[in-house]
Amino acid sequence: MSVLPYAVAAWLFGIGLYGIATSRNFIHLVGCLGVCQSATYVLLLGLGYRWGSIAPIFYDHPPGTPAVDPVMQALVLTDIVVGATLTALLLVLTVQAYKRGGSLDPEKLRPMRAGDKPGQSRGSSQVSDGGRQAS
Repeated sequence: MSVLPYAVAAWLFGIGLYGIATSRNFIHLVGCLGVCQSATYVLLLGLGYRWGSIAPIFYDHPPGTPAVDPVMQALVLTDIVVGATLTALLLVLTVQAYKRGGSLDPEKLRPMRAGDKPGQSRGSSQVSDGGRQAS
């Protein structure tokens, strides 16, 4: 058994985690999360692979022929679907954060309160009747 898939998975996870920790942009953060998730693909495929084995289709092969593990392949496909869904959801949340806060930098976004309206800063004297200021 080779340690190469484990080393590649650990390297991908480390690079993605470093990117998440140092990210100054939400889109970059989502991309780095995708890199972390690709480490799970490599790890699962490395666990299910067997040297000298065939694909798990036994139509024309005799019983007892070694084959790769089809469960790991199904888990990788499931992981890909969950990853694509999570990425889409996070990108939609990123777009909404940009619309409401005007920035993709996590440090520049102010915390939102329940009573705050988009585009209105705290302590402002604006009212919501066409942008006129109260006198």
